[in-house]
Amino acid sequence: MSYDAFAKAVTEDGTITDPWIDGAPRFREEPIVLTKDEWRALANAAEEIAGVYDEMCGVVSDEPILLEKFFAMTPLQRAMWACSQPLWHGIARADLFFTDESIAVAELNCDTPTGEAEAVITGRVARASRMELHDPNVELEARFAAMLDGITTRELGRRAETVGIVYPTEFTEDLSVIRLYKRWVEATGRRVVLGSPYNLVREGDDLVLFDDRIDVMLRHYKTDWWGERVSAWDDEDLADTEPLAEPLGAALECALDRRVSVVNPFGSVLPQNKRSMAFMWEHVHRFSPRAQAVIEKYVPPSSRLETMHEEQLRTQKDAWVLKSDYGAEGEEVVVGKATDEPTWLASLKHARAGHWIAQRFFSAKTNEVGEVTNFGVYLVAGRTAGIYARVQKGPTDADALSVPVLVE
Repeated sequence: MSYDAFAKAVTEDGTITDPWIDGAPRFREEPIVLTKDEWRALANAAEEIAGVYDEMCGVVSDEPILLEKFFAMTPLQRAMWACSQPLWHGIARADLFFTDESIAVAELNCDTPTGEAEAVITGRVARASRMELHDPNVELEARFAAMLDGITTRELGRRAETVGIVYPTEFTEDLSVIRLYKRWVEATGRRVVLGSPYNLVREGDDLVLFDDRIDVMLRHYKTDWWGERVSAWDDEDLADTEPLAEPLGAALECALDRRVSVVNPFGSVLPQNKRSMAFMWEHVHRFSPRAQAVIEKYVPPSSRLETMHEEQLRTQKDAWVLKSDYGAEGEEVVVGKATDEPTWLASLKHARAGHWIAQRFFSAKTNEVGEVTNFGVYLVAGRTAGIYARVQKGPTDADALSVPVLVE
């Protein structure tokens, strides 16, 4: 299939509208074909890693002082966790890489994971001409719907009828996942209302989006954007640092009163914080023996940046990666091996205290043309439910190509 034909097939139902970016293809039509053993290894790794994050949330729930002392959370971030704990998960994406030794995890995006539309639609198009292969995303919609039913029934004691999808309406890059969520929710027979946090208020006992009372807030607006905002760099000022205190308060109050379910829960503010991976290594003794083995196997050694010796980081540039606490999709990630020395030294100098980790660099396997594949394994209610692959030479960022994945 030519790319023009692939692009036409991918955009046919209107969920994805941008198969090109700046005139260049955004997708690769030839699928990655995993063996059953490779898919099983990725699925097991994702589930085991999610289990470690859940165990970490339990540790912090028992010792909330860690939110401030270790994770350097702001007052409103701590409020998000306090009002939601121990709930943190609905749908997540674990970004995994094959290495010569095993599998390594770069992050668990459990706050506002993306790529679902690209994964589902490209996989469906690719399999149409390869019916002997399995599409690992074929059950993602059903699993998402079951998760939505389970959470809302447990929290509200009834079926939720109106779902408000809350997202940053000023940005266009995530519109495909919003369209997909809307279709998935409407397919369950529920009504959908779209809006941003600025359209959210409490009226009496109810949470209202525009003029509609909602039972579920399907949240695709990052937790760190709801709270107090500060740049991860000490030489940069953000234009808008004010927290969304009123809409956040309305959502948290209604959730506590069991008037609305929030998916993903605001509790994801804790595991989404990349200092979680530093916690796993610096406080490994707090974890069960099984979790300790998972950390050692999959999580690259990580520490809070402020605990590292600066001279070690300066002289061992190629051995380390810097990651901010809430950077996502390759943003605010400085890979020493892929960075020139002046940029590396400037990054060390201006990384805002309390907002960064240093993580051991791992060498991911490459394909025949030198590209690294980032396997984003979706988890729904803790179980593997699909996969989104991106390929690129070097670290994954916005220029990576999305590629369908099929399984033998």
